[in-house]
Amino acid sequence: MSIQANYGTMELNLMQLQNQYLEFMRSVYREEFLDEQFAQLQKLQDDSNPDFVGEVVSLFFEDSEKLLNNLSTALQQQFVDFKQVDAHVHQFKGSSSSIGAYRVKNACCTFRSYCEERNFEGCVKCLQLVTREYYLLKNKLETLLRLEHQILRAGGTVPLH
Repeated sequence: MSIQANYGTMELNLMQLQNQYLEFMRSVYREEFLDEQFAQLQKLQDDSNPDFVGEVVSLFFEDSEKLLNNLSTALQQQFVDFKQVDAHVHQFKGSSSSIGAYRVKNACCTFRSYCEERNFEGCVKCLQLVTREYYLLKNKLETLLRLEHQILRAGGTVPLH
């Protein structure tokens, strides 16, 4: 294979990756995993801070895992402190909102209403919902970051959606 043909194949692969990325981003927004706040985060990433979004997402993952563990522990106590549970949910809602995690944030809103009502069963169901939404989002964000890295490794730029 000639160098020119090889270059053309690399360019084609890069275009396919970029198209795959754009289609994936459209689906993530269409399915409301992310909202406009995430797009704002992406705009803050530039050559001087090329892994900004990845760093923010990693911090979100770390905080979320801790909060989910704290919520699970708090709801397993013999006497549930609903104010403590609500404080954890409030923190999770804030971090979800700041990263643009639309569905997680909405699940936290519902969770908080059950905390206010001191509804144990509702809180347990909401913990399951929040956990499910978080792990669905985590999977989407990991895929998104993987696609971004593949595009950059191929010498391309990540397209704006």
